[in-house]
Amino acid sequence: MKLSTKSRYAIMAMVDLAKQDDNCCVSLSTIALRQELPLQYLEQLFSKLRRSNLVKSARGTNGGYELARPPQEIRIYDIILATDAPVKVTRCNSSEAKGCQTTGGRCNSHHLWRELEQVMHDYLIQVSLKDVASGEHNHPIVVLNSKNARRSA
Repeated sequence: MKLSTKSRYAIMAMVDLAKQDDNCCVSLSTIALRQELPLQYLEQLFSKLRRSNLVKSARGTNGGYELARPPQEIRIYDIILATDAPVKVTRCNSSEAKGCQTTGGRCNSHHLWRELEQVMHDYLIQVSLKDVASGEHNHPIVVLNSKNARRSA
């Protein structure tokens, strides 16, 4: 399982911005050089990030991009949603009434993948951009609800 290139590049670029001084705009070409990312790809991603109010832009000689909110208020999951689709493990889609198989039924491991997606979602929504930029992202990965805990005991 892999996050898409869009999500990974957007997170890398946003971490780069989070490490900058306050009130400091950074050009996309600078981020592209520092993170070894394609500039044209970053331009597309930052257009989406700006529409999602995660970054703001400034024009001129000192122009570029800066975070629209403090890094502790931006969740990694926000970045993924702004630039890509939610993280999926398989073709299973629990939000649809019909199942993931061509017959319309659900596969025999459907609930396993749905629970894994929920754990990933819960983790990524806990981790802030500040956590990643500072290296302090020690959040619990799995928190079982009482129903699941009784089943596994």
